[in-house]
Amino acid sequence: FHSGEREEKCIIEDVPSDTLVIGNYKVQRWDIHKQDFLESAPGLGMFVTVTTPSAEVLLSKLYGPQGTFSFTSYLSGEHIICLQSNSTRFVAFAGSKLRIHLDIRVGEHFLDESVVQAKDTVNQVTVRLEHLIEQIYHISKEQNYEREREEKFRKTSEETNSNILWWAIVQTLILISIGIWQIKSLRDFFISKKLV
Repeated sequence: FHSGEREEKCIIEDVPSDTLVIGNYKVQRWDIHKQDFLESAPGLGMFVTVTTPSAEVLLSKLYGPQGTFSFTSYLSGEHIICLQSNSTRFVAFAGSKLRIHLDIRVGEHFLDESVVQAKDTVNQVTVRLEHLIEQIYHISKEQNYEREREEKFRKTSEETNSNILWWAIVQTLILISIGIWQIKSLRDFFISKKLV
């Protein structure tokens, strides 16, 4: 995505609890002379801030023009990941455009390639099997989190439907009572005028 030099951009990631989130980013600065983005942005860094669903700051750190950040969520819900350049220019003069490449991986654990390339085949199979078991655990945890969200949504929908039904019943009773009152008032009117 593109961003201004001092502009803060935020991304919302829905993350289950106890899940590792890894983010890789790279910043490129616009070069006016070449009319293209430079391969890197030397001297420019990024402030990375991560906020939990309860508005607590989980991570707030300055990184270089490219880097990796990671955090482990302890709450389920929407985590806000914000990136802002550490440009020292005033906002009025910070007109340079930035291109930010961002890759966020939720719940991933990478294999240690040095262990995988071990000569002993049994060790390779064991390491890969442990990695697969860990991936299954994370998939199961994410499915449980989605089930909880679906159950919460279903409960809210049922409560809303129930409220709508009761509102319709109350409206019907009000209309019937007003109708009966109007008929009684009209009948009393006709009797008092001796039209009936």
